[in-house]
Amino acid sequence: MKALVVADEVEERLWTSAVHSQPADLDLVIGAGDLPYAYLEFLASALDVPCVFVPGNHDPDLSGYTRYGGLSMKDGFPAEWPGPAGGVNADGRIVDIGGLRFAGLGGSVRYNDGPNQWTQRRQARRARRLVRRARFRRWRDGRDVDVLLTHAPPRHCGDREDPPHRGFDCLHRTIESLRPKWLLHGHIHPHGEPVPDRVIGGTTVRNVVGHRIMELL
Repeated sequence: MKALVVADEVEERLWTSAVHSQPADLDLVIGAGDLPYAYLEFLASALDVPCVFVPGNHDPDLSGYTRYGGLSMKDGFPAEWPGPAGGVNADGRIVDIGGLRFAGLGGSVRYNDGPNQWTQRRQARRARRLVRRARFRRWRDGRDVDVLLTHAPPRHCGDREDPPHRGFDCLHRTIESLRPKWLLHGHIHPHGEPVPDRVIGGTTVRNVVGHRIMELL
């Protein structure tokens, strides 16, 4: 399984026909937040592969949308979904795509009244629900989570000390419970500095701001 993983920074070269210079055997586009949904849609369409993503703190609110009879609905009325066409929003969900099982937690620590921002306590509640869903799915089919896809990193694991860029405390317990092979996140811009992987237990934590080509299995 080979994926194009993107977050936070649009790479103009990829938003053109030059995207076809990427490896021909890509299986998936993964978005870790704070990218135009049109960008994700273009990448998935141009490469003809599925797309899975979580929203970042600069992305529109996608909560409340459902699909019914092929229509996008919100509050019981037809409404255009603002997310990428064909993309799968993994936020708060367990989703299986391309042979991988994803658990998703989008958003950042709350620092103003913008969308997709959570207090430490609220994100911890969301994380506990996600773990329960993963356990149910594992009980049902015996499969574990392969990738924990987040926008913000775990606290003290590549985050920053300014309030908007602090990581989530709850992600440490989430990793311990789910034991994914990968945690992929964005949100923390390296600004040219090297960004080493970090390891928590058996999970590799990787900052994917910009783009990465990754073999995930």
